[in-house]
Amino acid sequence: MAGMPRTLSTSDMVTPGGLSLPPTEPADGEQAGQPLLDGAPSSASLDTLIQHLVPTADYYPEKAYIFTFLLSSRLFIEPRELLARVCHLCIEQQQLDKPELDKAQVRKFGPKLLQLLAEWTETFPRDFQEASAIGHLEDVVGRIAPCDEAYRKRMHQLLQALHQRLALLGQGPEGPGGADKPVSYRTKPQASIHRELLGVCSDPYTLAQQLTHVELERLRHIGPEEFVQAFASKEPLDGAQPCFSDKTNNLEAYVKWFNRLCYLVATEICMPAKKKQRAQVIEFFIDVARECFNIGNFNSLMAIISGMNMSPVSRLKKTWAKVKTAKFFILEHQMDPTGNFCNYRTALRGAAHRSLTAHSSREKIVIPFFSLLIKDIYFLNEGCANRLPNGHVNFEKFLELAKQVGEFVTWKQADCPFEQNPSITHYLHTAPIFSEDGLYLASYESESPENQTEKERWKSLSTCSQMWSSSACGNEIYFAFCFCTQQNVRSILHTATASLIY
Repeated sequence: MAGMPRTLSTSDMVTPGGLSLPPTEPADGEQAGQPLLDGAPSSASLDTLIQHLVPTADYYPEKAYIFTFLLSSRLFIEPRELLARVCHLCIEQQQLDKPELDKAQVRKFGPKLLQLLAEWTETFPRDFQEASAIGHLEDVVGRIAPCDEAYRKRMHQLLQALHQRLALLGQGPEGPGGADKPVSYRTKPQASIHRELLGVCSDPYTLAQQLTHVELERLRHIGPEEFVQAFASKEPLDGAQPCFSDKTNNLEAYVKWFNRLCYLVATEICMPAKKKQRAQVIEFFIDVARECFNIGNFNSLMAIISGMNMSPVSRLKKTWAKVKTAKFFILEHQMDPTGNFCNYRTALRGAAHRSLTAHSSREKIVIPFFSLLIKDIYFLNEGCANRLPNGHVNFEKFLELAKQVGEFVTWKQADCPFEQNPSITHYLHTAPIFSEDGLYLASYESESPENQTEKERWKSLSTCSQMWSSSACGNEIYFAFCFCTQQNVRSILHTATASLIY
């Protein structure tokens, strides 16, 4: 379409740079001529920020501003209300409610409006799940369509792409239903019954690749808005109701996946009866972790290291004596929490730079250690106020938030270059795992308690296990679904950030 601004990739759109905005009449309490985003503090009223989002015939907001404001605005105003106000301003300023339109003016304005709607629906598709939101889009575009029928065609394409995105998001992360509710062994199953991971995949490089498949699949379902909604302020601005919520399900599911992988690693190590076999499993996971590091899959890497550092595993001294630990210590050093994970952050920056200059899809992969990313965003949110004493939105804070979330959005869109192996990913999602008590029981069965504290714990756990056995009709394996207690997302995520030191 002639005059249409170029379509921006999401990576273009979410990388805040220097932002220049058109001059506007100052709102109450704002200084005339003061640049909105130059100097400190960068702040403005909510009305002024909304005005700067609205394109005109001669102005289009910069991509960084669009992403930053759409990301942060939901703390102060519902997305559907924001859309209604933007559409109303477009109609009012361009006089689209008049019987006779200025066609020359509309032809300059129309492509800019469609570009804004395209960027909004592409990056935040969940903002358009309600029929009323679609209604606003169709209404405002219907008003400019008489000036150029190409506008209506472009709108139809935009809605088709939106419905496809929403359909994909509605499917949820890959994996069988209930995969986020771990099943727990209460006692060691017979070897003939249990199917061990090494029997499904004995190649550490292949397993690292399949873990990367799972990670990227789950990451794709996390919308950038979930980071903001997870830590939504309880004190709304301008009387608007913030969007709390159940709108962070994918983010929460990803935290649960990390925990599941930790326990799966520990279970696989504690399961074998012979220490030689347990040592073999440990060395296998060390190789998997090293390959995850090479790929840039830091989340699986940390989950594996965390699983091997769980007390039921780390206490197996006779087993560890048979392990070549040099490679493990190198990996531990890379993920050392000292200095706020200084070594990891250096490695992450290296992977991010490699991704920017990548010549292959494999080099583009960056999967951050997710709990630390949440921690960084959490403390940014807690350390800076959403609004200043004069009531203005603290936009400087949200520029930094958009920078962190924007990097994540870019990374999660990487295509996985490895061929998927359904049998391996199915095992990762569905293999039963020990509960924490079950891990200790298995660990004590493998290597007897060494001190009085361990002996007392073993005795206590054994008694509980016998009580379970007597009521389980003699089955060899007893399963129990471990349902998390219902907590709000803020509490769950705060717990995730509090457990970073392993």
